[in-house]
Amino acid sequence: MGELPEGVDLPVSSVAIPRPSASLIISRLNSGKEEILLCHRVSEVPSFPDFWAFPGGGVSRVDRKVAEENPSWLAHTEDPVSTITLLRELVEEVGFAPDGNGSLKLVDSEIQNSICNDKNIWGDLVKQNKLVINNFNSQIIAERTMPPLAPIRFTNTFHHLSIGDSTIKPRFPEGLSEFDEYKWWQPKDLLNSWLEHDVRLPPPQVTLTRDIVQAIDKYGDLISAFEKLSENPSKGYHILEFAPGVECLPLPTKTLPPATHTNCYVLGVSGGERIIVDPAAKTKEALEILEMKVKEIESTGSKIIATIFTHKHPDHIGNLIEISKIYRAPIWASKETLEIIPKCETDKILKEGDIFELNYEDESVYWKIMETHGHCPGHICLAGDAGIVSGDNVAVIGTILVPSSDGDMNQYLDGLERMKNLNPPLLFPGHGPFSANPQRLLNRYINHRSKRHQAVYDAVKSNYINLELIAEKAYENSPDAHPILLIDQTLSHLKGHIKSGKIKKINNEYFLK
Repeated sequence: MGELPEGVDLPVSSVAIPRPSASLIISRLNSGKEEILLCHRVSEVPSFPDFWAFPGGGVSRVDRKVAEENPSWLAHTEDPVSTITLLRELVEEVGFAPDGNGSLKLVDSEIQNSICNDKNIWGDLVKQNKLVINNFNSQIIAERTMPPLAPIRFTNTFHHLSIGDSTIKPRFPEGLSEFDEYKWWQPKDLLNSWLEHDVRLPPPQVTLTRDIVQAIDKYGDLISAFEKLSENPSKGYHILEFAPGVECLPLPTKTLPPATHTNCYVLGVSGGERIIVDPAAKTKEALEILEMKVKEIESTGSKIIATIFTHKHPDHIGNLIEISKIYRAPIWASKETLEIIPKCETDKILKEGDIFELNYEDESVYWKIMETHGHCPGHICLAGDAGIVSGDNVAVIGTILVPSSDGDMNQYLDGLERMKNLNPPLLFPGHGPFSANPQRLLNRYINHRSKRHQAVYDAVKSNYINLELIAEKAYENSPDAHPILLIDQTLSHLKGHIKSGKIKKINNEYFLK
């Protein structure tokens, strides 16, 4: 947390306990083609906008209550509570319900809309026999737990149900809907489309799709693949792929809350050249996590050709002595970052416009360096086809500080604009979840910081000349702001205005120039 001013000691955030959720993979046989159903999430949803996903959702208190009050319902299933969640979500999201014969049917729109308006109605309709649940026999094929990236996490149980040659079509609810489109995919086509950056998939469903494709290749057909997967549902650790060629490895660090981890990224594909970005491991736990990942990388035949650090702050640079015992690779970073780490003849200075490539067989992936010195001197980003590894420029959850000690507010705002102008498909920040809607996130940051920049200027224009009074005026709409951070960020804005020639400082007082 090198961005914190002296005297600030923020409480450490705790890692969120995962909440249960459930999703259903519906498969069918269509003219000899084995397909699975995915739905396209609308652009306006905060979580995974424009991503393709399986229908499902989080287990609610209503679902638990229904399960407790009706223990005989779905007692034959492996997990009655998640199955109840699944059946309720199916009606809400796509209008499907069990038909009593092991398949699914489309319910009346009135039923769908009523459950969307009140979850409690689902149980009432089952009791009235307006919805049936008998002979619903889904298979649990996997469980995925969201890594410690956000204050809210889920453990998602993935079920499968085959509906044979049914021609049932999803219907999205009236008014506000999570989905706006559906498509039946052959699993291999879905995976290839993701690898070509043509579709977006949430990380848990990437590895799950890989598992399904591999099982089909091994066992010959989709139904056999799901049968085998259900015999031993995959759980625990799985590779966290944010995008093709971009893996994330959250490492526990002492960092700015609400984050509890720093995102270490592994660029490149299995079997090809790889680069590790921001291996921040210092503790025994973090070093063990990094060591397991390196062994996994090397087991695929990949070679780690370099380590890149986005910037010099201690929550991004790990214990290099201990890391060197795990793997050795040249360190690439900006001049300012290399100055604070032990010198090595294989070090390489990265600067604006530098390009490096990662090779695998006959293919190459290129990444370009962007200098974004606002957060601190020497801060860099990595821009590629998959998106931008953005370091500490933005965060989906929490905030970003521009330290008055060595940050530069003008350069920070300029860096945000430059990233926005690249129109990246995704942003991969230094902490927390990735951004699936970079334009919205960058616009939010730019608007917020620009308004605060103007508020500081306006405070001086209104004859507030003392730093504390300027801060109080500029942040009057943020009464809960940390008092020391409020002063520090105000000073960063003032220094930016001084550098732009709009404000002058005389005897620790500030005036328009």
